[in-house]
Amino acid sequence: MAETCDVLILGAGLSGVGTACHLISSFPQLDVQIVDRRQAMGGTWDLFRYPGIRSDSDMFTFGFQFRPWNEVKTLADGPSIKAYIEDTARAHGIDKRISFGLRAVSAAWSSADNRWTVELMDEATGAKSRRQAKFLVNCTGYYNYDQGHQPDFPGLESYKGQFIHPQKWPDTLDYHGKRVVVIGSGATAVTIVPSMADQAAHITMLQRSPTYMMSMPGVDRLTAALCRIMPERWAYRFARARNIALQRWIFGFARKHPQTARSILLSGVEKQVKGSTDMRHFTPRYFPWEERLCAVQDGDLFKGLRAGKISIETDTIERFTDKGIVLASGKELEADIVVCATGLNLQSFGGTQLSVDGKAVDVAQLMTYKAVLLQDVPNFAWIFGYVNASWTLKVDIAAAYICRLLREMQRNGTIRVTPRAPAGMLTDERIMDALQAGYVRRARDSMPRQGREFPWRVLHDYPRDRKLLLEGPILDEALEFVAGAADQAPAPYPKQLAA
Repeated sequence: MAETCDVLILGAGLSGVGTACHLISSFPQLDVQIVDRRQAMGGTWDLFRYPGIRSDSDMFTFGFQFRPWNEVKTLADGPSIKAYIEDTARAHGIDKRISFGLRAVSAAWSSADNRWTVELMDEATGAKSRRQAKFLVNCTGYYNYDQGHQPDFPGLESYKGQFIHPQKWPDTLDYHGKRVVVIGSGATAVTIVPSMADQAAHITMLQRSPTYMMSMPGVDRLTAALCRIMPERWAYRFARARNIALQRWIFGFARKHPQTARSILLSGVEKQVKGSTDMRHFTPRYFPWEERLCAVQDGDLFKGLRAGKISIETDTIERFTDKGIVLASGKELEADIVVCATGLNLQSFGGTQLSVDGKAVDVAQLMTYKAVLLQDVPNFAWIFGYVNASWTLKVDIAAAYICRLLREMQRNGTIRVTPRAPAGMLTDERIMDALQAGYVRRARDSMPRQGREFPWRVLHDYPRDRKLLLEGPILDEALEFVAGAADQAPAPYPKQLAA
């Protein structure tokens, strides 16, 4: 016998916990359950354990609007974010609704039963079970938790030192006095390199191509000052509104004036490095926001460069040797430890195989509706955050939209909702095409499509999405509703979390 619930959420990270909080606040009587394959909540912030792990978005916008981040840290460390997620779950009773250690292998929708049946496997024992739900919400993010991206490096098998991927960081790694090479130039590498620099004998960041970097303060001094002269909740609310506006302005400016934005960013880095390294290591071949900017907390990377503890090489790898890496230029980097910070492998739905009435769902051939629902898939939502702003901004408004949708379904006596796209709407664009990062390009063909017109296009635009999801009409000719018994849909409740 399968366990049953009203709403089943896959994933107990930032997205899953946030979505559950919205649902429980709006529908206290709703049976909302969460399953997660890990043994703890936190998702990304429980998985990654490398030195210096932290957010690359400011915490005033990365935190939930319904439970503001009440510290003056700008970029919080991983353990602090994990604790924030856990505290939020406990405050709303979500922690009691989570089943840990269960991987969702498949999820099958039956129109005859108006139910999802999710096949679960216990990660520790291999035991299988089933859980049924009226509505399914995927909150597993967009990358493969089992394996990060690792290029096929020639000669790697001959290397005698330690070779590590940040996604599987060993708890007992001792790098004191060791020569370290970190391969990569993205957010992970920019975090790891300065965090290891004080203990390592020397650390080199080896990059194939540079990334735009921008120094950010670790503490928001303005908010700290405002907290002394006004109620803290006002100060934090102001900081959130300010940072949302600032994010949108920076992104918009970079898109409209790419050459000027490029000059400003490079000038900022040049002032920080103060001639300690060649600026070619910080001069990308693309324009700002074709890939995400890398935040450098308190300029720590630049400080390490000026002190001689850190060096940067921009080159390609010819081969590994027993002692280290030979570059295409002929230069050899000797290393006791090599960290392969080469990015993620994208994966839809955490690897869960979806089917509708016995037919497999191929997400690469489908579009998203308002960037929340999935074309031709009934009673299913996919929480997918922003690529050009804080992930959680989208979580809050997408979860609020799901609550509005469920309320409308109850009001009208409908038990099933399915987005249906008109003919000729599908294009070959993908939902993450706005970014040209390597991990996006590698998995482009596995991502959902864009439509020619809204609501089948993903906007990545918080103000427009907010208005659309929180104020726009729920009833839409693109949504197919099917009526059913009143007791099959969740009952309404007047309270709803602010979003």
